[in-house]
Amino acid sequence: MKRVGVLALQGDFEAHRKAIERAGAEAVEVRTAAEMESCDGLILPGGESTTMWKLLDRENLLEPLARFGERKPIYGTCAGAILLARDVTHPAQPSLGLMDIEVQRNAYGRQIDSRIAQLELEDGALEAVFIRAPVIRRTGDGVQVRARYQGDPVWVEQGRHMVTTFHPELTSDPRIHERFVSMLG
Repeated sequence: MKRVGVLALQGDFEAHRKAIERAGAEAVEVRTAAEMESCDGLILPGGESTTMWKLLDRENLLEPLARFGERKPIYGTCAGAILLARDVTHPAQPSLGLMDIEVQRNAYGRQIDSRIAQLELEDGALEAVFIRAPVIRRTGDGVQVRARYQGDPVWVEQGRHMVTTFHPELTSDPRIHERFVSMLG
């Protein structure tokens, strides 16, 4: 059984843990580099990206996380997508740069502007929960767009990594997490 770590420093890591279990993999909460290394893949959950960056730095996890991403799949949702992006704007902030995308923070507005939308996928509609979500403004070579909302990419993959700007862990639909588990080899 594949083992998926969920970064458990901040954000809704518990919902991701349950979603990974529904997708048929073992889920573990990750707070240390040793816990991370025991995983086949890692989820960076939603939350507040600048706070997550500071916590990763404080816990000495930035370098281990970057090394992990050079070898194994990472899936970022919302704030996790920001952390994986090469370029971050509105305002700019540090990121891991593991995916050739540019992300604009909070592009859909404030918390009050959060929404639920229907995305059309090849295998049917998908409910997407956007909470202070970023927008992917640019995708580089090799980035595959799997879903769009209002014309903007909201689910992309590049190599071993994947991001969504919405929160699939807040719905009962397992397809996004199943896709990530399938990427673990």
